Amino acid sequence: MGEAETMPSPDWSLSLHASIHEIGAEAWDACAGADNPFVSFGFLSALEDSGSVADRSGWLVRHAALRAPDGSIAALAPLYGKSHSWGEYVFDQNWARAYEAAGGRYYPKFVCAVPFSPVPGPRLLLRPDLPDPQAVAQALAAALIQATAQLGLSSLHANFCDAASLEAFTGAGYLPRTGLQYHWQNNGYTTFDDFLAALSSRKRKSIRKERSAAQSCGLTFSTLRGDDITPEDWKAFYRFYQSTIDRKWGSAYLTERFFPMLSERLGDRVVLMMAHHDGKAVAGALNLMGTDALFGRNWGCEGDWPFLHFELCYYRAIAFAIEHGLSRVEAGAQGEHKIQRGYLPSFTHSAHAILDPGLRQAVAAFVEEERTALQAEAAELLTLSPYRHGESG
Repeated sequence: MGEAETMPSPDWSLSLHASIHEIGAEAWDACAGADNPFVSFGFLSALEDSGSVADRSGWLVRHAALRAPDGSIAALAPLYGKSHSWGEYVFDQNWARAYEAAGGRYYPKFVCAVPFSPVPGPRLLLRPDLPDPQAVAQALAAALIQATAQLGLSSLHANFCDAASLEAFTGAGYLPRTGLQYHWQNNGYTTFDDFLAALSSRKRKSIRKERSAAQSCGLTFSTLRGDDITPEDWKAFYRFYQSTIDRKWGSAYLTERFFPMLSERLGDRVVLMMAHHDGKAVAGALNLMGTDALFGRNWGCEGDWPFLHFELCYYRAIAFAIEHGLSRVEAGAQGEHKIQRGYLPSFTHSAHAILDPGLRQAVAAFVEEERTALQAEAAELLTLSPYRHGESG
């Protein structure tokens, strides 16, 4: 795919960039803000500089910059050309197969997303001093469709959008799609026991039993941030990451260089929870900390330790969020087992620009049926809530 320039209005312009470094940390973070670490220059540049995101992995960097008439950057979008749908977590492979069976060419496509990270957040990044930010966001969303068409691509997919980005995308004609994750909400708890007190007696006893079992195996636990994380910690964590990937998917997206690079660039926003046995690291859970949320990402372990996954990934994340006054923990998709541990269903959103009218019509029908089914599923899952009657979690 080549470069493209398009004009959302006569005196504004869109440019595509093959590296985030062409835009620079100051300009990028001026638009990205500090709330969500996944759209920060530090996170996205670590993906590129570590080789985790590269042409060879099927992620072709084409970050979009919308420039005002004076040449200044008004808005940005993390944008990638894709020759496959791996590492996105919003699944469109069936769309691709159907389109190609009908003689179409689905790949390459554009994805506006954070690679390998199913974390909701802004996808249209706006400079904070704009007089009409939503109009600029919608102009950028429209310009991305023009760039997609100009380059002869089938579609553009904006994954895990926050509410403001979703509004701009749908305003520009994208199809909205709904997903489901599990998030924990902090209802003003000051201690972990406050959280437990909000649960039914049976669930409260179950969690205490699980934590006791995990903590009675001779394990020691530590929560490390920023400079406290050593190169040895990252080497151990990469072993855990590879082990989990080998069991589940068979191909590691992230290179070994990524993790220490991330720690160096994001500092205390990187929260690594580790478990040791007889002085040896046996498990780790990687989280990133935003302004108001803790985002659980990767986890892995060596050996068989009862309830360690729940302790390290869920309970210690809740305890950390309470201690630091965070409003929620986002534990990602999959796993009804998260519900009984306080993580309730939460809708996520994506937006899709499908250029072929026939495919667009079919996708529109599919996402509407899917949305209805997910709403019913979420309602059913909420009946499994561990919270006492009247408590929302």
